Amino acid sequence: MRRSRTVALTAAAAAVVLVVTGCTSSSKSGDTSSSASGSTGGGANAATKSIVNASDKKGGTVTFEMKGTPDSLDPGNTYYAYIYNFSRLYARPLTTFNPAAGEEGNKLVPDLAESMGQPSADGLTWTYKLRKGLKYDDGTPISSKDVKYAIERSNFAPDVNSNGPTYFHDLLKDNATPYAGPYKDKEGGLDSIETPDDTTIVFHLQHPFADFDYLVSAPQTAPVPQAKDTGADYVKHIVSSGSFKFESYEDGKQAVLVPNTNWDASTDPIRKQLPEKIVLKMNIDQATIDKDLLAGNAQVDLVGGGVDPQTQAQILQNPKLKANTDNAYGGRLVYLAINSKVAPFDNIECRKAVQFAIDKVSVQTAEGGPVRGQIANTVLPPDVPGHQDFNLFETKDNKGDEAKAKDALKACGKDSINTVISARTERATEVAAATSIQAALKKVGINAEIQQYPQGKYLTDSAGAPQFTQDHNIGLMMMQWGADWPTGYGFLQQIVDGRAIKASGNSNLSQLNDPAVNKLIDDAAVNPDKSAREKIYADIDKKVMEQAVIVPLTYFKVFLYRPDNATNMGSTPAFSGEYDYLNIGTTK
Repeated sequence: MRRSRTVALTAAAAAVVLVVTGCTSSSKSGDTSSSASGSTGGGANAATKSIVNASDKKGGTVTFEMKGTPDSLDPGNTYYAYIYNFSRLYARPLTTFNPAAGEEGNKLVPDLAESMGQPSADGLTWTYKLRKGLKYDDGTPISSKDVKYAIERSNFAPDVNSNGPTYFHDLLKDNATPYAGPYKDKEGGLDSIETPDDTTIVFHLQHPFADFDYLVSAPQTAPVPQAKDTGADYVKHIVSSGSFKFESYEDGKQAVLVPNTNWDASTDPIRKQLPEKIVLKMNIDQATIDKDLLAGNAQVDLVGGGVDPQTQAQILQNPKLKANTDNAYGGRLVYLAINSKVAPFDNIECRKAVQFAIDKVSVQTAEGGPVRGQIANTVLPPDVPGHQDFNLFETKDNKGDEAKAKDALKACGKDSINTVISARTERATEVAAATSIQAALKKVGINAEIQQYPQGKYLTDSAGAPQFTQDHNIGLMMMQWGADWPTGYGFLQQIVDGRAIKASGNSNLSQLNDPAVNKLIDDAAVNPDKSAREKIYADIDKKVMEQAVIVPLTYFKVFLYRPDNATNMGSTPAFSGEYDYLNIGTTK
């Protein structure tokens, strides 16, 4: 089931117009053809400030490795930052983030579109124009109808594509007649997206949306030709609109990408198409990934979570190795979601008991120490606009308060609680953090069994499936969240808006559905004033913390290693501090 459409807004419908023309790649935001000023030597944290080993050298194989498997490589069925990042190699959204390091990487630039959106005076109409000469890897032209179809399949077919967010579903005007999605209704389509010809697409919105240019940066706007869509099997034969195409795909094992010969650099000022091959290896042990990075046998850890604790210790003790590391925030929060629909956590006092019991210093240590994150007290991280410092559940030195926790438990009418903590199997530090939480909770009478689930199915089949959490008594869930785009709305909406709750692929793990929070989210969405929006985001943060449904643990920091033979390495906050994957090459 999709979330309720009872948005508390009465604004008139908006129209967003996309026109495909023969225009060139001029941009409102200026020239985006450069990947930022680069440096060659590097040094610790060099890639957080500029591109390290900047190069246009072609050839070689760039190897990505990952622990576990992705939720999906299908651009319309993914919700992990690292796939948003990686998918840009083969799927071009309307806009994207500048392939640069540091704050330059947070800048939005045109991608499939030739320029940023042109809004009308009242903010209800946005116009985009596609670049000239866009083609798929099979040589066929990209049509505006393919953009429309991509949004329909990603937002209106939850039984097939359930991983991604639901922004378009919730912002687009309702159909005159119910729309069952493209797989069930093969002849119909969304009234709210019109394509009067192959060069025009019109989006009709329920209300103005200040972040619309950010919204269309999602891979859900990457075009998909309906004739080539095989539903859940599309991931096996993805049609490329980017600079690389799939040569092969083995589910759970490996994907190989090669240059898309129908990609035209004149239509794409941000991609370089450097390697002769890109290999993604899946289900690799983290220790092996780290060894391959140190040896230069792999260029990137795709997940971008950083090296494991043993490798971290090895690197920090070796100045030469440390010089090849980058330690940066990326708009990410590590937290414990408290399931407000699983008893007894439907009682706020039981939730408060958890808040006071946790030793956050112990959790931070389990994650790898301060180099891996600053202790958190708010939902919004400090590098997301709208963040304000406050602490509603303060304990001495952040080490927990057993007395306050027991008092809250007593107020809840409980002497003890038996529950389950969920965590992702492949994330050793997440399991270690859960173990630390388990020990702290036990001291106050909360007995929590840790159950581990694969990260590729964590949000579809377990923690993100509300009925599953009910059936398995999962009251507490380990979670890490990064902003969909660098605004308070891009961070908060999917994890605290009650209307974002889904039967599968749910990110609002706490299942918070507070009308006051929902209304504030709506207020921010339509407010044209940036500073006013940021104040609203701070208010949302406080209201969520008052409900005690999220225990902020740490503001996550990555600790990444870049091999000497990897080129164009820049850590970008737009993708949670990961390296920008768009133009990585190799000197091998």
